[in-house]
Amino acid sequence: MDIDIYADVVCPWCYIGKRRLEQALAGFDGEVTVRYRPFQLDPGTPRGPRPLLDWLGPKFGGVERARAVTARTTHIAAGSGIEMHFEDALIANSFDAHRLIWFARDTDAASAVVEAVYAAHFTEGRDIGSVSVLTDIAVGAGLDEAAVREFLDSDTGVAEVRAEIEGAYAMGIHSVPTFVFADKYAVSGAQEPGTMLDVIREVQRREADAATA
Repeated sequence: MDIDIYADVVCPWCYIGKRRLEQALAGFDGEVTVRYRPFQLDPGTPRGPRPLLDWLGPKFGGVERARAVTARTTHIAAGSGIEMHFEDALIANSFDAHRLIWFARDTDAASAVVEAVYAAHFTEGRDIGSVSVLTDIAVGAGLDEAAVREFLDSDTGVAEVRAEIEGAYAMGIHSVPTFVFADKYAVSGAQEPGTMLDVIREVQRREADAATA
């Protein structure tokens, strides 16, 4: 079964949703291929690091309100084994991070790169809009440093990632995470692992019925 995850790596609920899917898959004995698809909640996010809470303040009605909202998110993330440190996090335009994930997609490092990008942003307070940070992430996941830096310094993948983001909008995806199972069934939101496992098993049943019809 193919599972496409449409997500933005600066979205905390996408990180939580990714982890919950992984927990669901731990209880599933079928074959699954997970593909990470790009999405940008705010393509206009400026480049250049600055404190995330300062950026979120006007969006939530003040920095203290932003602190309260992110504290709740931090608590929920901890339930999935994720550490989030919003007080250290930096804003970043996520486009180049998505390009890196696109670059790594067909390699053995694909999953590790995605996890490391999320962790860099939410746990480690690193600037995932920085080419040097993204290169460090890729190398840590096992990719060749020279190849990654050459890629990030070029325009390779720009058109492809933009096309995938536009394709997501064309499919009617406007919120993330959105999970698409077997290219047919979509589920939005960071659902609990048990719910996700039920969905996976139901899709498996429907696909098996369709194959024998």
